[in-house]
Amino acid sequence: MDIAYIPSPSTGVIHLGPIPLRGYAFCIIIGVFVAVWLGNKRWIARGGKPGTVADIAVWAVPFGLVGGRLYHVITDYQLYFGEGRNWVDAFKIWEGGLGIWGAIALGAVGAWIGCRLRGIPLPAWADALAPGIALAQACGRWGNWFNQELYGRATDLPWAVEISAGPNRDAGTYHPTFLYESLWCIGVAVLVIWADRRFKLGHGRAFALYVAAYCVGRGWIEYMRVDEAHHILGLRLNVWTSIVVFVLAVVYLVLSAKLRPGREEVVEPDRPADAKDADPKAAKADEPKDAEAGAAAEPEDAPKADLSKAEPAGAEAPGAEKH
Repeated sequence: MDIAYIPSPSTGVIHLGPIPLRGYAFCIIIGVFVAVWLGNKRWIARGGKPGTVADIAVWAVPFGLVGGRLYHVITDYQLYFGEGRNWVDAFKIWEGGLGIWGAIALGAVGAWIGCRLRGIPLPAWADALAPGIALAQACGRWGNWFNQELYGRATDLPWAVEISAGPNRDAGTYHPTFLYESLWCIGVAVLVIWADRRFKLGHGRAFALYVAAYCVGRGWIEYMRVDEAHHILGLRLNVWTSIVVFVLAVVYLVLSAKLRPGREEVVEPDRPADAKDADPKAAKADEPKDAEAGAAAEPEDAPKADLSKAEPAGAEAPGAEKH
């Protein structure tokens, strides 16, 4: 009996002449644009300047891509450095293989560099971008659908994904873990936006909430996957990573709320104003100009004092008492 299922693309790449257009890459690019767009709106709402999120993303995204690939290659080294493998494949990022843990870790380093150059606090920027990162992951997971990878156990559920026969995979219908994680990430984004509005999260707590919520979903979704992975005490490596990162995120939430309650009042200082305040000579140089500007601003037809009717110096008002 035929069952309903989600069909997989017959190929993950379309050639436009000599140029290959890969579905995996498009999903990553779309995710980056969504994250920057939403992050910019949230940054402006918190008092930041338009364009700052994109400027820092120029640092964060390349670092994140390198970090994501490094994590994948290191944790799945046997795919690239084992017997009969070609180590050059480790550089073929378009074939899939980005670890979110490495992407966030090294991406944070790039974001820190960008924030230092702009003179803004990294935690505030991370809070603004947090739900956007979750939506970026939701988009990026569809790249796994194009590559027919990272699916779960076999199932005959109506929403199963059809996988065709290929290297290291058997044809059949499986749990679409890419879809589960995509929907979970959308829910995480909604949760962070709601909590941020409700509780005015600041000092990195919105980002920590995103991390903790994502880890909860990633833990049970990872448990369903059947692709090759390293195991520790019977659990996949990424399940342990989810547990550890979840605990760290919760600890940060609790300690941050006690040590630095509330939200940052200023997320992006006015740099020109700061520069003038820091340079007394520049401030004094502006004083005569300000005085001249004030005099020039006085209306020409303003009523003038009638000096002819002014009381002579020393004159006393009638009825004034003498002592």
